[in-house]
Amino acid sequence: MRIPAHPTVIRQMLDGRLKKLSSRSPILAASFCTLDVRCGRSACRCGHGGPLHRVQRLTFKDRGKTRTVHVPKDLVMDVRLWIAEHKRLKALLKEIHALSLALVRTHVRHRRLKAGRL
Repeated sequence: MRIPAHPTVIRQMLDGRLKKLSSRSPILAASFCTLDVRCGRSACRCGHGGPLHRVQRLTFKDRGKTRTVHVPKDLVMDVRLWIAEHKRLKALLKEIHALSLALVRTHVRHRRLKAGRL
């Protein structure tokens, strides 16, 4: 993202991004992975050389520890959307941070230009 030099343009870009901060779906800060595992039952096909079971899991941090949660098959698409929403908001917050910082940095210079002292 290219940051403009004029504070008014920066403010307009910042306002536009702040309007995009609202979310219509849940937000999930986690990693999604699909694994092939053995279930551990002695009578199951996976214990006798058959195909393994495909499972979906979420991995996230909770109080400094890595936690893993099983994702039911009927929630897989929803969970992926929730993770994508988190990534969208995270990128948006990064842009808002950069624009806010640029607004602070250009404030004094712009006021001096308006006063004709530069």
